[in-house]
Amino acid sequence: MSGHSKWSNIKRKKEKTDVQKAKIFTKIGREIAVAVKSGGPDPSVNGKLKDCIAKAKQNNVPNDNIERIIKKAAGEGDGGNYEDIVYEGYGPGGVAVIVETLTDNRNRTAGDLRHYFDKFGGNLGQTGSVMFLFERKGVLIIEKGGLDEETTMEDAMACDILDFISEDDVFEIQTETSAFPGVRDALEAKGYTFASAELAYLPVTETSLGEEELVKMNRLLEILGENDDVQEVWHNCDNAEE
Repeated sequence: MSGHSKWSNIKRKKEKTDVQKAKIFTKIGREIAVAVKSGGPDPSVNGKLKDCIAKAKQNNVPNDNIERIIKKAAGEGDGGNYEDIVYEGYGPGGVAVIVETLTDNRNRTAGDLRHYFDKFGGNLGQTGSVMFLFERKGVLIIEKGGLDEETTMEDAMACDILDFISEDDVFEIQTETSAFPGVRDALEAKGYTFASAELAYLPVTETSLGEEELVKMNRLLEILGENDDVQEVWHNCDNAEE
């Protein structure tokens, strides 16, 4: 089977500096706290919390940190009045960009994002302005190591998946969003571990930028990643750094 792969982008996300990793830990901690506040501290009955814990472990957040965040959120109601807001816009050269945020002040976040897009030659759009250029899917990445490709494919195909992609050093499995938790749990039960497992916006088509616009695009992605309210950024530029 074949399809569009996001491993290169995910791999770049994992190759961060210590400062960037600390910011990632903070953002995931906020997600965990919000999940606990909305659904309780038990991941066996709180699917959102279970997903957040899995994401934290994939990003090498220590177990002690995870447990401390859960206990604090459960005991003190930590998590604030955060809401999930997805912003859409166009970057330099018309690159389509989706920004997932978790914010306690939508006016501040919208203002920040609008400033970033304007500064680097893009514009923040209305809801639906670029969403049609992406597909929402579950994406699970398994590093090949010594795994047998045929066996791994058979195990994956036994689950409710959309696609199985074999790259140089990884297997990528794509699912419907609703099937994602079940596929992840089923493969974990078979002994597989994931380099990454997340719900992603995958571009239907991609575009390449020239040198000047690419510099602006990379800077836009960098400054978006530095914003505490921004959780994930998805785009359809195939030669950007993130």
